[in-house]
Amino acid sequence: MSKDFFKKLSDREKEIICNKGTEAPFSGKYNFHFDAGIFVCKACESPLYESNSKFDSGCGWPSFDDEIPNAIVRYDDNSLNRKRIEICCANCGGHLGHVFHGEKITKKDTRHCVNSLSIKFVPYNNLNEIFIGYRSFWKIQEIFHNKPGIYMTQAGFMKSIDNDGSNIILDEVLENLEVSQVFYDEKIISLSEILDHVFELHETNIESELEDLDILNDLFCFFTNKDQKVSLEQIKSMYSLRRDINIWILPKTKFDRADEFHQNYFEKNAR
Repeated sequence: MSKDFFKKLSDREKEIICNKGTEAPFSGKYNFHFDAGIFVCKACESPLYESNSKFDSGCGWPSFDDEIPNAIVRYDDNSLNRKRIEICCANCGGHLGHVFHGEKITKKDTRHCVNSLSIKFVPYNNLNEIFIGYRSFWKIQEIFHNKPGIYMTQAGFMKSIDNDGSNIILDEVLENLEVSQVFYDEKIISLSEILDHVFELHETNIESELEDLDILNDLFCFFTNKDQKVSLEQIKSMYSLRRDINIWILPKTKFDRADEFHQNYFEKNAR
């Protein structure tokens, strides 16, 4: 453990990272942080975790079900009269927390329980973000699972009306719409290609459902910048007349991430 890495740390950070302390549950800044990026060691800034491995375990500390290769070292920890596995930064040796197995919260069945004070978040600036609402967010997450260019998706709810009463999108306003937050690399997958996957899902649903069912044919696209809005309008003009689907193009409002039960539902519950 090189002392040079720890000179800039605060006293509280040193207590956690150097002296193997633990911050109070639900007190850390990263417990409910779910943006696209990478988590690095607070002391030496070595990459530790991709944010697409982060999940909400409900334990009160940031949780990850995977690590960047060779970033973490493990040690037996027999303190507090129980057996645990301590995890530390492989580069500087700083204490991160503990790792647990067998809880079955995610498919990888692993939980790195990490102190927020041991890590720092660095956002990815090369990714675009869009929110897609089409029937179930479970299905949207499923079709984008492991798709090249898709960094991560999250299930949640988007308010259909702003707090000031503007942006009403339906005659009968829904408080929240099921949407999937999609982070993607436009150099690998275009917005048009992303929506093509949704259109294919829609056409499959139409073919498989009975005519007397009340079919929901609305696709909601919540844009996050002006260029994205222009692209969506071009896509709508190309496809809306050819497909039995209503495309709504709307600015992003408040997004609330759904419970962990809903995240990657079909991946965790293989059909």
